[in-house]
Amino acid sequence: MVFVDRSDGIFGWAGVNGWAGSVTKATHDQWALARRGQAAHIAWLRGQIAQIAARLARPLGAKACKREGLVRGYASRAEWHAKSRRLHVLQGRLAVVEADWAAGRVRVVRGGRSLMNTRHHLAEAGLSERAWRERWEAAWMFLAADGESGKRFGNETIRVTDSGQLSLKLPLPLAHLANAPHGRYVLDTRVAFQHRGQEWLDRITANRAVAYRIHHDTVRGRWYVTASWQRAATPVLPLEAALAQGVVGVDMNDDHLAAWQLDTHGNPVGEPQRFFYDLTGNADHRDAQIRHALTRLLHFARRSGVAAIAVEDLDFTDGRSREKHGRNKRFRRLISRFPTARLKARLVSMAAEQDMAIVAVDPAYTSRWGGQHWQKPLTTPTRKTTRHDAASIGIGRRALGHPIRLGAPPRPLRHWGRTAPPPAHQSYVQGHRTGQARPDTRGREETRPHVPGPRTRCALPGGGAKAGDQCAQHRSGHMAEHASWLQDSLPLSY
Repeated sequence: MVFVDRSDGIFGWAGVNGWAGSVTKATHDQWALARRGQAAHIAWLRGQIAQIAARLARPLGAKACKREGLVRGYASRAEWHAKSRRLHVLQGRLAVVEADWAAGRVRVVRGGRSLMNTRHHLAEAGLSERAWRERWEAAWMFLAADGESGKRFGNETIRVTDSGQLSLKLPLPLAHLANAPHGRYVLDTRVAFQHRGQEWLDRITANRAVAYRIHHDTVRGRWYVTASWQRAATPVLPLEAALAQGVVGVDMNDDHLAAWQLDTHGNPVGEPQRFFYDLTGNADHRDAQIRHALTRLLHFARRSGVAAIAVEDLDFTDGRSREKHGRNKRFRRLISRFPTARLKARLVSMAAEQDMAIVAVDPAYTSRWGGQHWQKPLTTPTRKTTRHDAASIGIGRRALGHPIRLGAPPRPLRHWGRTAPPPAHQSYVQGHRTGQARPDTRGREETRPHVPGPRTRCALPGGGAKAGDQCAQHRSGHMAEHASWLQDSLPLSY
């Protein structure tokens, strides 16, 4: 049986072979993706409504109080009125989305909503109706088949041999079109996989499952074959073993990754590294930029001889709205385009290929303390250390279990004597009690004026039997050399 399903945007074959499963799986994947997006949209709407309602309940100009869990109020009456109207709009949107969720109804645009909207703006896009139609049909049409372990070359429906020969298993109604035995159609062209080609060859040689997808790129006028497979779960490396050779600390920014290698003691080794990427353009361009930057980062970590990369556990999902950051449009735009989740997910998957461990640390104060304690000491006439480089050191030290801040110097003593003992508590109930000797007190510590006569306090100056007998010439036999020296917390009074 051959059919074309235009209702959900799939050109496919259904029969007794794997084509029916491909059509069903593709439809189910699109539905599941739409449901996840719908759930995320409902959670976002509820969060926005809760934040706006909380700020509307506060008086105008009220300040936030983190201790009591109170948010700040709106600055003016006009802003309060505008936010109240937005609250009603968001509540209406939430009611519509919740109704769709309860009914199990999703809206899927096969080929993409952007391409569909381009149909109404062909002049601006520089496309003719025929060119747009070719792109639209190419986005709808694809050929896919899941693999199966034990089958020849890992896939019975779409088969790619080790020499690059591509063949398709035709359904029974189209068996008369086959040009090879067993109802197969062999293409004249050869397939070559430039990325991970050796790993793909190892899988098909062992007849392990490989899934294929064939699609048409109308812009380049080429057909592409995408191979995918599922790797076995990588065993988690113990943290002590992963950090045995040090770590590479990475500070993620909106335009580059700042990395620095640290030894096991938390000391920076070598020079700081920066891996730049460009997040402008379409999604494919951004993904390629991120992948290229992460590849260079992993190569640097491999050359450094470490087995772990430390990153910040950043999450901006709840901080992209105006309610959290006010009118700071530049910052909201920055964190909105900052792909933290995509960077972490891609880094984890790519690091697993290199047997590299990823350590996520608390991002609190890494940039501030790194810039305060590490930026200036590591800046030389030939090396300009940025705040992001210093933050990478703080991230690496936190992963290794070392404090970011260097040890503070000891508190200097006052020039006239001992430091005061700690009070019972901050109310100073004992009054002004101090163990510091005043400048006019005899026998105080540090530099003091010379007092003529003996310093034993046993006789007046110029007299006494012990004035000249202090064992100054024979201290090795004096009992005071072997006794512990004790000092009262308070000075003696006369």
